[in-house]
Amino acid sequence: MATLLIVEDNPANLKLARVVLQQAGHAVLEAMDAEAGLAIAREKRPDLILMDIQLPGMDGLSATVELKRDPATAAIPVLALTAHAMMGDEEKIRAAGCDGYLTKPFRYPELLARVAAMLSLPSPLAGEGQGERGAAAKSPPSPQPSPIEGEGASTPLPPRGGGAGGEGE
Repeated sequence: MATLLIVEDNPANLKLARVVLQQAGHAVLEAMDAEAGLAIAREKRPDLILMDIQLPGMDGLSATVELKRDPATAAIPVLALTAHAMMGDEEKIRAAGCDGYLTKPFRYPELLARVAAMLSLPSPLAGEGQGERGAAAKSPPSPQPSPIEGEGASTPLPPRGGGAGGEGE
């Protein structure tokens, strides 16, 4: 399917996202900090970047600004991952250049649906074939109320093997 870059400093969150996305047929690249994520994005040019917002050193929003300023990576859609969705955060996330966001802890069907939407692919949960990445690569409005409006993501489904996934940053 697609090549995805996950920039996440929490090993449990990174593992959960990697396993779910690989099982959906995606190739997954990983970085534990923004600087490594920027280097991988520039070298490998993934189809989508999942960017944690709170990272050690450079934060995910600053890294996204850098990606969007670089002509080589500007067109790569970025899905922000955040555990702290507060009033005004969506505007900050969008202003940095992120094309969508997902609150942690996330449910893996929600992650797969959001990734498919950003790649303009049918959701693997629907059992459909592979599509083309759309020109806009924008995330459609969430079918659930926005977490910015006080509605958080529902309880995540644990990965096989009992990992927590989504706790902490």
